[in-house]
Amino acid sequence: MGFDHSGRVAIVTGGGSGIGRATARRLGAEGAAVAVVDVRFEAASETAREIASSSGTAVAFAADVRDRDRVEAARDGALRAFGRIDYLVNNAGVVRMSPLDELEEEEWDLVLDTNLKGMYIVTRALAPAIAAGGGGAIVNLSTVESEVVVSSRGHPQVHYNASKGGVKMLTKALAVELSHRNIRVNAVAPGPIATAFIPGADPRSPEAWAFMRERLLVPRVGEPEDVAAAISFLLSDEASFITGVQLPVDGGWLTR
Repeated sequence: MGFDHSGRVAIVTGGGSGIGRATARRLGAEGAAVAVVDVRFEAASETAREIASSSGTAVAFAADVRDRDRVEAARDGALRAFGRIDYLVNNAGVVRMSPLDELEEEEWDLVLDTNLKGMYIVTRALAPAIAAGGGGAIVNLSTVESEVVVSSRGHPQVHYNASKGGVKMLTKALAVELSHRNIRVNAVAPGPIATAFIPGADPRSPEAWAFMRERLLVPRVGEPEDVAAAISFLLSDEASFITGVQLPVDGGWLTR
């Protein structure tokens, strides 16, 4: 199943790899013009080239979501290129693996500022532009770790859990505040997804599967395209009566 995004314009942060790239590619294939934003310009450009090679329309911008000036420059560039903004996918994020006794303030700040404050900065910059076009939709990337602690290395990542728990409530609060501008706000909470997001971890390895298979009801690791499909749905008009929710895309992880 696909969704019709013809005539819409989407900005996808962290669009240079993983879930962000899969989402940008899907939205482009479904008719949206896509502004791909990533801290790594070459990665964003590669995603944009892939969209264009499939007869889609895309432009690339380099921006760290913690940098308000760069975020606003990407917004302005998207408006110059496409004339409007309808969708925002707040996907950019980082994870670090330090346990509490080794967790320095700089690492705490990096994770919270990227994963949570970055969503505030990007949403504050883009919401007026989305409203000016008559409204639209925002999807934030959370995780099952906003609900439960997943201790795959023998310890939780307290800064990561805290940041993503904040995303869940930020989503609800934004849904309330932006409703009068005709902007819906939802979140997607991925479970184990086969990306290179966690440094040094291979989600498809036998060791990883041995850990995950006891929790998953769907007997496979998730793919970035699984999450992209949920994001596309929540952005689409098919989800026009849905706002303020966090949708797990987790193979049943949170069920047990």
